[in-house]
Amino acid sequence: MAQLLLIEDDAAVRSALMRALTERGHAMSSAGTGMAGLRMAVDERPDLVILDLGLPDVDGYEVIRMLRAVSAVPLIVATARDDEHEIARVLDAGADDYLVKPFGAVQLDARIRAVLRRQRDEDDAADAPLSVGALRVDPRGREASVDGRVLDLRPKEFDLLCYLAARPGEVVSKRELLSEVWQVPYGGGDKTVDVHVSWLRNKLGESAQEPRYLRVVRGVGIKIVDPER
Repeated sequence: MAQLLLIEDDAAVRSALMRALTERGHAMSSAGTGMAGLRMAVDERPDLVILDLGLPDVDGYEVIRMLRAVSAVPLIVATARDDEHEIARVLDAGADDYLVKPFGAVQLDARIRAVLRRQRDEDDAADAPLSVGALRVDPRGREASVDGRVLDLRPKEFDLLCYLAARPGEVVSKRELLSEVWQVPYGGGDKTVDVHVSWLRNKLGESAQEPRYLRVVRGVGIKIVDPER
């Protein structure tokens, strides 16, 4: 059973969707405004959010933008807006699917199951062990080792290492790390990343002067590489 959050200002539509999705086995909660929905998404951590764009207090696009700053929860936009450019803008902002009103509960339920299925597949892939050179990272067991030596990592050190190890050779910006690893908006948090990178370097047996795995690209970000390549 999935826990769903419906953000919809029309009371009749909200009631009908709540009833129909509950009958299809979902646990439901709802909000009639964008800000209330944002608070519930953060506090309740639902499995999926269904969002209308035409909200009374804040435009749905802004809700998506604010939600994506703090959460990667799967999101389906269900709205009367059918403009092609609006659809593209919403998907680019982080929505996982877009459904134009009017639609039936059967179609919405099918979209929900499809998005959740993709999310489960991505989560399974994200839990697969990672290797970069002699570095091994086990996301599921939250254990990392280098050259056969188990690393004693703080929780955020492990999260940072795991995020980088899943993207070997890819330069990741501090903005992205703060958003995805610390789940906080960018702004004055550079030192947080710098300090954790310094701690990681020490535990990996390297330094900024003699880097092995962690390479800084000045003005862009940081990447993890196989030191033997």
